[in-house]
Amino acid sequence: MTTVGAPLRIVIADDQASVREGLVLLLGGLPGIDVVGAAADGKQALALVAEHRPDAILLDLHMPVLGGIETTRRLAAEHPHVAVVILTTYADDESVLGALRAGARSYLTKDADRADIASALQAAAGGLSVLDARVQAALVAAATAAAPAAPAPAAEAAAFPAPDGLTQREAEILALIAQGLTNPEIAARLFLSNHTVKTHISRIFAKTGSRDRVAAIGYARRHNIG
Repeated sequence: MTTVGAPLRIVIADDQASVREGLVLLLGGLPGIDVVGAAADGKQALALVAEHRPDAILLDLHMPVLGGIETTRRLAAEHPHVAVVILTTYADDESVLGALRAGARSYLTKDADRADIASALQAAAGGLSVLDARVQAALVAAATAAAPAAPAPAAEAAAFPAPDGLTQREAEILALIAQGLTNPEIAARLFLSNHTVKTHISRIFAKTGSRDRVAAIGYARRHNIG
């Protein structure tokens, strides 16, 4: 933990050079923050943390070589004094829960401004957790889905057992496709990123042998999904 009055020493890890360099400039220019290293992947991040022993690390979730969740897990095991703050474009429940379970202390999306990021880093280094609104919504949705309550219509239609190896999430998304929702509408309904929805839909098409949404809707109707 940083001493009173000393600047907060941080490492930044993001595989996109423009984002990484921008964060270094934005945060390094703030009083009370000292950026001691910048990494392009999780492996580099671990090496920089071992070398500089920072107070906190600002970590992207999806990186090459070693991803953010595995990097977080290793940081929690090898450098428990370093507060991990996730900064990513992904706010779906799987990403959020995976990061928090691995040991991340805070989770922000990349629409956060530099003041929010700096506050989250300071809070995390002090032992507090900060979750932005989208992340909180995803956690609430995940908790609600896990609670023993009456399921929503889409969840009813997607209840197990689902055919052809569809997961519960895939069946739920297929039900929403069958109801005519677009990808952005599905993402908003389930608190997922558009990228995550597209990934699920690709898997749905592969498992159901559907070439397009029309075929997927036909499949859903034949199997009483949606």
